[in-house]
Amino acid sequence: MKNLSVLHINESDRLGGAGRSAYRIHESLRRMGLRSRMLVHRKSTDDDDVRPISSNNVRFFDLASYHTFERLSLQYLFYPSSFLLVNHEWFKDADVIQLFNTHENYFAHTALPLISRRRPVVWRLSDMWSLTGHCTHSLGCERWLTGCGSCPLLSDYPALRWDTTAMLWKIKRWVYARSLVNIVAPSKWIEAIARRSPLLGNFPVHHIPNGVDTTVFTPKDQSEARRSLGIDEAKKVILFSSHQILNRQKGGDLMIEALQRLALATDREKVLLLVVGRGAEEWKVDVPFAVKRMGHVFDDNTMAAVYSAADIFVLPTLADTFPNAVLESMSCGTAPITFDVGGCPELVRHMETGYLARYQDAEDLAQGMSLLLDDDALRMRLRQRSLEVVAQEYPRELEAKRFKALYEELYQERMTA
Repeated sequence: MKNLSVLHINESDRLGGAGRSAYRIHESLRRMGLRSRMLVHRKSTDDDDVRPISSNNVRFFDLASYHTFERLSLQYLFYPSSFLLVNHEWFKDADVIQLFNTHENYFAHTALPLISRRRPVVWRLSDMWSLTGHCTHSLGCERWLTGCGSCPLLSDYPALRWDTTAMLWKIKRWVYARSLVNIVAPSKWIEAIARRSPLLGNFPVHHIPNGVDTTVFTPKDQSEARRSLGIDEAKKVILFSSHQILNRQKGGDLMIEALQRLALATDREKVLLLVVGRGAEEWKVDVPFAVKRMGHVFDDNTMAAVYSAADIFVLPTLADTFPNAVLESMSCGTAPITFDVGGCPELVRHMETGYLARYQDAEDLAQGMSLLLDDDALRMRLRQRSLEVVAQEYPRELEAKRFKALYEELYQERMTA
């Protein structure tokens, strides 16, 4: 088998959950000897194997298309750069095309019939957008099973001015019926949803969980980590971290309610709330604890120190496919607390690797925080089991091997077709 060439397409190369996953896979494949390149909307690294997907000559027309279709609430239907992709030198050199997050105003899924008939396409699902009329997470709504319309989530990201969800759903059905795509599901939860979907259910669906770099996200001495971040070593530290703190789906309101409940059952002077992520400075949190805000952390080594400095990591998410943050926290030996939703239970196994609270139950979330903060022996037991589970099931090398095997299978099928 030749060393394959893979072209990844994503909104960014390091920003957000999908960006971090995409770049991790890209790096891991290069370590394994594959030629791996990325075309992105926003480049944030100095990697020579990453380029903008839209050239200067085409960017103006992409922007004009965006404004036109956005006004009509017809999201992402046409970007010239998506249809010109087949002429790109990296596309011509690629044996496999790997898609990640395609709903950030840079890529037209309507180009899939053209792209997928030139090269095998693998589409890793970061969320539910590919199978709904517009939303990234349906939050319990099941209109995606019957064609959408009368959408109760129009203002949710990516927001629509008018309810065109039924039309957008039908357009996706038309596009997918003319495309050849392999779906990759990071969690069993999104795998089951993809298989149920009238839009994606006819495509092959492969389950490949996220991996984590255990050489970077590894337990660090807590005292040293706290000193480096300017955190009082005597405090019990609760970490609340997200790429977008102000995003409603990240559960900031429930976090505040849970902290207010926690304040009734613990010594307020002993607790520090550490908030990390975009919007941390703007997040209005009314709690009787000391609060330290760090904003967005780009450097993985610094983020590993953040996890290690905390006693517990709380992610009160309302919807998540397979959160990198929980996996990174576990890899650093910091006990995670989250809701029983999406792919979270696959990582946070209740009272084994963390605390799994009842969905949207702030009281149970507070109970989990109180329990883990007060019981040092329990935290150590969860820490040890988390490290074992990560080492056995989620090293980045295993994730890359699974992708490589899938690429090779698709390449062989193409060569023998």
